Parts: sequence; C-alpha cells; structure tokens
Amino acid sequence: MATEKQLSKKKIGVGIIGASPLNPDSWAVNAHIPAIKALPEEYELRAVSTSRRESAEAAEKEFGVPAFDHYKDLVNHPDVDLVVVTVRVPYHHELISAALDAGKMVFSEWPLGNGLEEAKDLAKRAELAGVRTAVGLQARFQPAIRYVRDLIADGYIGEVQGSILVGSGMAWGNVTDRNHAYLFDAANGATLLSIPIFHALDALSYMLGDFSSVSANLVSNQSEVLLMEENESIPVTSPNHASIIGTVNSGAAISVFYRGGSSRGENMRWEINGTKGDLILTAPIGQVQLTDLKLEGGRGEDTVVSEMTIPSVYYDLAQDGPVDGSSNSGELYEQGVSNNTRRLYAQFAKDIREGTNHTPDFAHALVRHQLLDAIETSSRTGTAQKLN
Repeated sequence: MATEKQLSKKKIGVGIIGASPLNPDSWAVNAHIPAIKALPEEYELRAVSTSRRESAEAAEKEFGVPAFDHYKDLVNHPDVDLVVVTVRVPYHHELISAALDAGKMVFSEWPLGNGLEEAKDLAKRAELAGVRTAVGLQARFQPAIRYVRDLIADGYIGEVQGSILVGSGMAWGNVTDRNHAYLFDAANGATLLSIPIFHALDALSYMLGDFSSVSANLVSNQSEVLLMEENESIPVTSPNHASIIGTVNSGAAISVFYRGGSSRGENMRWEINGTKGDLILTAPIGQVQLTDLKLEGGRGEDTVVSEMTIPSVYYDLAQDGPVDGSSNSGELYEQGVSNNTRRLYAQFAKDIREGTNHTPDFAHALVRHQLLDAIETSSRTGTAQKLN
C-alpha cells in the first residue's frame, strides 16, 4: 500500500465496489469509471467487485481488470490505493469500515451512512485510520456553482439577503421501476431529502455559508407507488415533498421547496438576491449534481437579468475548459452525468499532490448528516432547530 507521499508521485490505484456492467443504471459504470478514464495521469482502475460471480465475470471482461464477487478481496488487493463505494446506502457502513481497517483511502457515495449514528462512526474511524477520504457531494464542482460563489464573494450582488430554491427530485413520483423501488422506503436512507435536496444544500452552503437554524416540513402524501414491470403497487414511506426554511450564518434567509417526480414547467429555479443585484440558476432537472446550470444575473440599473458567460477558468479543474477563452455556458465541453464526479476526482488527486484539503471528506459529510438530522427532527417535532 502506497503512502500519501508516494501517491503524490504516481497514479492512484482505484478499486470500485459495485461496478456491475449488467446493471444499466450502475452509478459506478456511468459516472465513476468514465471519470477515472478521463484522468489517466492521476488514476488507474485496478480492480472491481460485485455481489455475484456472474456480474464479476462480466466486469472483468468489460473493464480488463481483476473482478471479485466479494468486497474483501478488493479491499485487500495490494494494487488498490483508493476504495470507491458505490452501492446502496445500507451497505456503506460495513464496506467502508473494512476499507478503513485495511488502511485504504475511501471515496464513498453520499449519503455516507444510513443515518447520523453511522456517519459519526465512519467519520471517527476515518480519523483514527489517518487516511484521506472523499464523499460524493460533487455539485459544488459544477462550474456555475463555483463562479457564483466567487461572484458573491466579490460583491457582485452586494450583501446576500435571501435565496429561494424550487426543484424536482425526478424520482419519488407515482411510478417507478424495480431498480429504483428502494428509493421509496425511508429505511434505506436514499430519499428525496437525502439525495437531490442535500446535493443542492451542500452547493448552497458552499456558496452562501452553513445553516445556523432550520425549520422543515417533510410530507408523504402518497401511500403507494406503481411498479412498471409488475403493474402492481408497493407501499411508500419516504417523503415526496419537502419545505425547508432557515438562515445561514450571514443572516441570509433561505427557502427550499422540492417535490418528487418532475414538473411540466421548470424543474429547478434558484434565485440568490442581494442588496445590489440578483443571480438566477436554472436547469432542466432538479438534481443539481447531475446537470449543467444556466446562469443569469443583473444588478444596479438593470431591470431584467441576462445570461452570463462562465469564464473558462472554471472548467480548468478537470481539464475540460474552452481553448479559446470563451465558454458558451460549457455546452461544448460536457460529457454526461460524470462531469462533476470527474471534477471531484480531479480535486482529490490535486489535494494529495499539494497537501491541501478541498475535497468534501468524511468530516464534511458528518456536518451534512447533522443538518439532515436537524431537518428531520424539525419536521417530526414541529420546532426550529439551531445548528452549531
């Protein structure tokens, strides 16, 4: 196993748990592996594991690396420096713990754990292991988000007074397929709140600062969802609407509303209002971490907002920026859902090389889990929650 100093001078060997080419919706196959292949100077895929021999054999043939049907073989593989966990949330604690016990760096998809207590335990284990970690909160690496953060810091809209975000979760509607049925059981930890909303809230905190207080109302007003394949219904325990209000540390007022499914109108509109101007982000879907964002702004004597060009420097993180100094909002440089995951990988490698800490890690994930728990507590008790 290479030390961090050694890794700063060579490629990082990656092992991915959950990379089955037999699953067309595999996040590992659709996002992580393309991201790794797009950064050949930094990373090399060394091994994968799945839960079945059949899928492991298919993975070995597809990716040309050793493939295992048990995660322990991958975790203990001597050529694997970074273990990437892309399976469903209820399995995170067991797999991440094993990787940390083996002294490996870990990249876990978000949520880190199935609930606050698991997140606390994993953050503590990572601290004791003394290894670098990353968590898949990649929306902050979207060029528009990074640009807006700098615009706000530079005073483009003056003092931020408030922000209103309305979005659609895309999943959590009234029809689903078998592969996504687990999203409708709150016990699995993959909910409208924990996934699309929290990817957006992490980006919000990156731009505007952390919450100091929060109130919430999580509503589940559908009791069952139709499975397309079987044409039968299963029970729903996960909320399909969420209203969240609060303030961030600067005193700015925040209002967030998300619905399950998709809208026939806008599926994401995000306004940030200041004393001197306004910024507006829109997207065709409400999953901020998966999509390009259109940015508009106006200030001073402007009576309307106008589309803003994102400078090419904001695409430089993963070497996907325009070569001519203009961006066209990044339309020519995007390669699908792996974009922001690729940028997170690029930042993680840069952190290892330069000894910095700009990638969301397990300690950061714990702070987000504390906010998630506060929102759930507020909804359950009907009382506002203060955050440290």
